Amino acid sequence: MSLYKVAKYVVASIFFPLFRINVIGKENVPKKGPVIICSNHISNLDPPVVGITSPRDIYFMAKGELFEKRILGKLLVAIHAFPVKRGISDRNALRKGLKILENNETLGLFPEGTRSKTGELGQPLAGAGFFALRSSAVIIPCAIIGPYKGWKRLTVVYGKPIDMDHYRSTKASAKEAAEAIMAEIKTLKENHQ
Repeated sequence: MSLYKVAKYVVASIFFPLFRINVIGKENVPKKGPVIICSNHISNLDPPVVGITSPRDIYFMAKGELFEKRILGKLLVAIHAFPVKRGISDRNALRKGLKILENNETLGLFPEGTRSKTGELGQPLAGAGFFALRSSAVIIPCAIIGPYKGWKRLTVVYGKPIDMDHYRSTKASAKEAAEAIMAEIKTLKENHQ
């Protein structure tokens, strides 16, 4: 059994009872082919929560500084994380993300790029739009509805695939595509609060 599977099992066995996690719409995530799961970002615990509630293994970007510590860096790679330099256009991270999708894997993204301190949705960066437009991946919106408090209900909602054909065919900007994705996340959040 891979370290990813072991970590997923261990985290799930703690988080599901602790946060009383309720998962809605897991069937919307395709079983095969390239997929991008785009979620709002309210806590450092979001990546493991999306990881344990998704039916597919997910690759996440993580800030590059975390990989500078040798043991932590190796652990992150083993659980499918890869480094991104924040604040700049990191070509290596963009290439790595596209390669993951070319291999029919699942990429997890937080379009806002950083955690929301208030829990309200922030403005998206262009990154999620870049991957949506430059790949043939199915885009699945995801809403995490908190709070992260012990024994309070945490809901994770996976929406239906977002039709990106219009954005791909009209040569929309990455920012426009990212805004369309965030709009779907907002709708999911509002419909399940």
